[in-house]
Amino acid sequence: MKKTIILLTLLLFIPINISAFETSATSAILMDMDSGRILYSKDIHNKRSIASISKIMTAIVAIESGKINDEVVIGEEIRRAYGSGIYIKEGEHMTLQDLLYGLMLKSGNDAALAIANYVGGNVDNFVQMMNNKASELKMIDSIFNNPSGLDEDKANYSTAYDMAILTSYAMKNDVYRKIVSTKHHNVITDMNYYSWTNKNKLLLSYNYCTGGKTGYTEIAKRTLVTTASKNNLNLVVVTLNDGNDFSDHKNLFEEGFSKYKNYELLKSGDLKIIGETYYKTDQLYLKDTYQYPFSDEEKSMVTIKYNLNKLRQYNDNDEVGSVKIYLNDYEIKSFPIYVRVNNKKDKSFYNKIKGLFKNIW
Repeated sequence: MKKTIILLTLLLFIPINISAFETSATSAILMDMDSGRILYSKDIHNKRSIASISKIMTAIVAIESGKINDEVVIGEEIRRAYGSGIYIKEGEHMTLQDLLYGLMLKSGNDAALAIANYVGGNVDNFVQMMNNKASELKMIDSIFNNPSGLDEDKANYSTAYDMAILTSYAMKNDVYRKIVSTKHHNVITDMNYYSWTNKNKLLLSYNYCTGGKTGYTEIAKRTLVTTASKNNLNLVVVTLNDGNDFSDHKNLFEEGFSKYKNYELLKSGDLKIIGETYYKTDQLYLKDTYQYPFSDEEKSMVTIKYNLNKLRQYNDNDEVGSVKIYLNDYEIKSFPIYVRVNNKKDKSFYNKIKGLFKNIW
């Protein structure tokens, strides 16, 4: 099987590292949620107790259970709750969705236990679901031991990088995104009336903030995850052990938005490759559009490499090659190339001869 490789080189401004800005955090990351590009990093693989930002995993596992609209009867599991809570009562009826608002806006540890018990059947099963999800997302430095993040007994451990990966995934979910972007939420149950204001101060004070989760324990200290969007850039910041976290998050977002913007490197749809003749009677195409952030302050080379397989036989919508994007020698991303067969094209010489003999006989 022969292959043809076509190179297209573009002069672009690509950042290799971000800026001189520093944080007071032990670990910190600023990442583009769409491409996964890290724009700022500080000990991002340092494994630490993460406190209540653990509830991001609790929320996405519960949302993906498909039980979001179920009514939950609060059980005796909440007797084990301590620390921050929404103060639900045994026997009280509340939808899973409203429990999730209490979990994410007010960091309710009692809500975490009620959610885990209902979705997992018991808390231990739910914790296993959390760890399964972490494995699925390749959060290789994360381990969850409870749904709340409390760490006096067995803590939840993760890294700034892993939590940025988790948040980038969660923010693709419409339900999750709506919950964490909510500033105020009111709930009426058969036992009580609740009015909750989001503890994420950045959501209330920074126009571009789209969500996040706060956390604190004596062991973990202050942990914070926030997201923000501006000019087609969707960013996430994670800080672990940061006494100045809200200010650091805002400054990192401003740094990212001021220095970077997204550029479209590939566009879904018909693909024309200069010099390609093997598939000239059919139509090559891509299924994916791909954008990547870079700054105007750094110059480098982006190479787009088209690698086509010369298939003797192929069908409509078969994969016939790949396109790879490189920053210098580093591969950023790879996507398959497909072919759309032109059914009206002339028959091959072989088919014409075959048809001729068929007509004779």
